[in-house]
Amino acid sequence: MTRQDLFEQIISKQSYLCVGLDADINRIPKHLLKYDDPIFEFNKQIIDATKDLCIAYKPNLAFYEALGPKGWLSLQKTLDYIPEEIFTIADAKRGDIGNTSRLYAKAFFETLNFDSVTVAPYMGEDSVMPFLEFENKWVILLALTSNKGSNDFQFTKQEDGQPLYEKVMRKAMTWGTSENLMFVVGATHPEKFTEIRSIAPEHFLLVPGVGAQGGDLAGLSKYGKNDLLGLLVNSSRGIIFASEGEDFAEAAGNAAKKLQIEMSGLI
Repeated sequence: MTRQDLFEQIISKQSYLCVGLDADINRIPKHLLKYDDPIFEFNKQIIDATKDLCIAYKPNLAFYEALGPKGWLSLQKTLDYIPEEIFTIADAKRGDIGNTSRLYAKAFFETLNFDSVTVAPYMGEDSVMPFLEFENKWVILLALTSNKGSNDFQFTKQEDGQPLYEKVMRKAMTWGTSENLMFVVGATHPEKFTEIRSIAPEHFLLVPGVGAQGGDLAGLSKYGKNDLLGLLVNSSRGIIFASEGEDFAEAAGNAAKKLQIEMSGLI
């Protein structure tokens, strides 16, 4: 999927919403536990309720890996159910070197056929390049994350005065292009979006932290947009757990619709 394809989806749906499929077996509605595959049933109903309102889905792999082989089966069934035109993100945060990185890339891009995967840059170029070698696939590199611990390292000043996250972005842009590389930039750092756009004017940004983490959609949209909109704004718990009762899918659709309407006014 190309940048232009993503932009056309954004304009068609008047949305740049990504729905995080963090299907926690301990939080899904209890009535779903009667199904042979309750995680897939949960995801299926969420997708049915939100597929016309979002342009991407982002399963966090931890919720599936924790369940062992049956979790991987739920994930594969979920991927098969997502409409082909919707962008898929493996939120795996992988990062290793050599053959290990190559095999991670093969797992997500060939075996599971995700469109993209989140990658941790700490080990440097040879941990990221194997992911960038796959045609029409995307690396989404962790740059400035939305969690509290982002303050521990990401703002650390380097010898040249750059904060570490900025150095990571500038270096990574020599490895990939705006057609195969995105950056994770948390919505909880809205004051940084103008600066980030000056560093990476053409790249798409995956923006977690809207919804349960309290990120400001209007602010990050104003300063984070580029000519092709350039944003995938993720909401996970705020949508999929809008209700934990039997009306969970309807509530998820309503929560997604609320964000889509707000996004439509910001495009």
